[in-house]
Amino acid sequence: MLDLYEIKTKLNQMSSRLKLLGDSLDLPQKENQIHLLENQTLEENFWKDKTQSKETIRQLNQLKNIVQSYHQLESQSVNLIDFIKNEDALDEEFLTLLNEEFENFNHVFSNFEIQILLTNKYDSCNAILEFHPGAGGTESQDWANMLYEMYSKWAEKKGYKVEVLDHQLGEEAGIKSASLLIKGEFAYGYLKGEAGVHRLIRISPFDANKRRHTSFASLEVTPDYEDNVDIVLKEDELRIDTYRASGAGGQHINKTDSAVRITHIPTNIVVSCQSQRSQIQNKEMCLMMLKSKLYLLFLKEKENEIAQLKGIQKANEWGSQIRSYILCPYTLVKDHRTNHENANASAVLNGDLDEFIFAYLKTQIESGDAN
Repeated sequence: MLDLYEIKTKLNQMSSRLKLLGDSLDLPQKENQIHLLENQTLEENFWKDKTQSKETIRQLNQLKNIVQSYHQLESQSVNLIDFIKNEDALDEEFLTLLNEEFENFNHVFSNFEIQILLTNKYDSCNAILEFHPGAGGTESQDWANMLYEMYSKWAEKKGYKVEVLDHQLGEEAGIKSASLLIKGEFAYGYLKGEAGVHRLIRISPFDANKRRHTSFASLEVTPDYEDNVDIVLKEDELRIDTYRASGAGGQHINKTDSAVRITHIPTNIVVSCQSQRSQIQNKEMCLMMLKSKLYLLFLKEKENEIAQLKGIQKANEWGSQIRSYILCPYTLVKDHRTNHENANASAVLNGDLDEFIFAYLKTQIESGDAN
């Protein structure tokens, strides 16, 4: 429990940070934008272009949330400062209550900092996660499945819905590949920084000699753009294969060739889906996933072009090792980008990922890179 001096010091620091954030946000300009967008929604032909109207509503809600959240935090900060002025009544009960109020303020403030960052066009989208084991057979396939379970548990704790798009079982254990659709506001914004290579060090449960093994698995994260992506798919550039579903995928598993795999020949991007009841539905889902991947590839290429013009050498985010999960000879999860770590590896593998996600997003705030 913090003492009164510690709370005062931290509160003054946070109040100063809040004011700086307010200045950088240019709240009067945002309030003017809200007024303009609200007027647009009242226009007679507003809903004629559904794509544009949805984007306008998204921008309006985003701006309102930021402005309202800031004013709520500002009010909370003033109330806490007034509360502390009553220090003559300081006793153990008062200090306990003060700590609770400050902890709540700190939590809301941290979430607000993240909310400011998640303002890119697709941050509010659902997220598609694709898990791929590295070299090493059963070891890596089991590790890929552990990651699959970890992100599923994280999503459930956040109140998000989890839909299995594809799930290919390994021969002995784990998965050969799997895809999840995480449905919920800002799912992509939170998870976009999780893309990359994840490393596991442990005593292998598959090794009779109980030796220590290192396994790798990669995670790809793409936003679910729905129908808003202007990507044209040419039939002669697609190879479409059908096969029988082998995992979670509905009542038709192993009865019909309902699962679909699509390869985009120019880029060699492969997507697959077996979660829907029919081949047609699985094909539609595959096409949506492919469009998302191609659009993300387009954005990455543009980003690299800009970086080259600026003379910046950008790391290959998709191929870089972002985090290690050490279970032997000690337990530790460490993010190599932020140096954030947690010795409770079991909790992390059970879905307690927010501290790592927030630590990464906060580095993006500090660097000014929100992509």
